[in-house]
Amino acid sequence: MMKVSSHFSRHLPAVAMLTMAVVISGCQKDAEPADATDSQNTSSQNTDASIANTQTDASEVTADAPVSADQQINSSPVTILALGDSLTEGLGVDSDANYPAQLEASLKELGYTNAKVINSGLSGETSTGLVNRLDWVAQTKPDITILTIGANDAMRGLDVATIEKNIRTAVKTLQDNGSHVILGGMSIYDNLGNDYVSAFSDIYPRVAKDMNVPLIPFFLEGVGGDPELNQADAIHPTKEGYQIIVKDNILPILKPELEKLKASNATNTTASNNTLNNTPTETTQ
Repeated sequence: MMKVSSHFSRHLPAVAMLTMAVVISGCQKDAEPADATDSQNTSSQNTDASIANTQTDASEVTADAPVSADQQINSSPVTILALGDSLTEGLGVDSDANYPAQLEASLKELGYTNAKVINSGLSGETSTGLVNRLDWVAQTKPDITILTIGANDAMRGLDVATIEKNIRTAVKTLQDNGSHVILGGMSIYDNLGNDYVSAFSDIYPRVAKDMNVPLIPFFLEGVGGDPELNQADAIHPTKEGYQIIVKDNILPILKPELEKLKASNATNTTASNNTLNNTPTETTQ
């Protein structure tokens, strides 16, 4: 936040030169009119100098004007935790091509200059494994967490009820630690049967509704199943695939949460300032 200096020059130079007519015992004439003219010229010069200095002070105020409230809050630190499995980690792509890296770059372009996205994706992670490391990841103290987990569970045919229980535990633990959670919905191929596939996909909207968290309906929407946007394994996105995920799937859900966070920060700042302004000061008599 930029600080505006409150020290301005208050003392403007003023020199008044006045020629007085000295009358000597009734035989000295009155002062010449030229003396009065000189006095007026000197006064006019001082007035011009005062105006010039005032204009200089005004330009200094303009140059040092504070940034807008939106600029101040957009530049406030915000930590986003990307929590999940290999789809979060970015298996098979460069470190600057995974979705957390691309998301951070996009946020900075949007004006969130102090946004930090922490990549806490772990290849092969299951919902049970994620729950077991929540205490460790909570040390990052994220303002917002994007939670995308469950695909590895489903690929192994693990019990749907257990997956849902773990996701609910993860969401509640993160919320209890003060983080706003965004849940990334997942779907799987039909090789495990329609009943299992449907039961698994239904976990995410149900949890989102019950726990009042925003939902990315399908994290891989527009990318999953497209060979041009996925690596040779047909599971993990390419750099271009992650670009679509960030732009079309994540940011539309994330930006409203950032606005809520901004409004909350503004309210807290105003309340804090009011408390300070209303704090009585001790006076001595």
